[in-house]
Amino acid sequence: MSALSALEQALENRWDALWARIAGRGPVELLDALHRECDGNAVVCSEDRVIVPNAYDVELAEPVHEELTRRGSRVGQALTDSLARHAERHGYEWAGPLTVRVARCDEVPNGRYRVAGRVMPHVSAEAFRNPA
Repeated sequence: MSALSALEQALENRWDALWARIAGRGPVELLDALHRECDGNAVVCSEDRVIVPNAYDVELAEPVHEELTRRGSRVGQALTDSLARHAERHGYEWAGPLTVRVARCDEVPNGRYRVAGRVMPHVSAEAFRNPA
């Protein structure tokens, strides 16, 4: 087997593994990326208060997005639930109500994803603690 054939086979195997994780057997790699985004944007306000972003955008390559929506998967809810459990385990406090938006994106390389977290600018955590 030539080096080029071996590389092609390795890339095909990686593609199949990624596809299985995201579309078939659970988005393990995607969950890890979402958790890393949350952890990486944590702001320590005091010894017992750590604030994390409350809005996350998950952009999927078109084939992955199509596969997930074709199956009727509730991937957005599953990601939201997993992120909420992750934050609870670490004692994080949300900057507002948690949302995870899953969308198709043509700019994401085929078979991959992109995750970005942010604080919704028009929402504050205080507004939810002290209702008017």
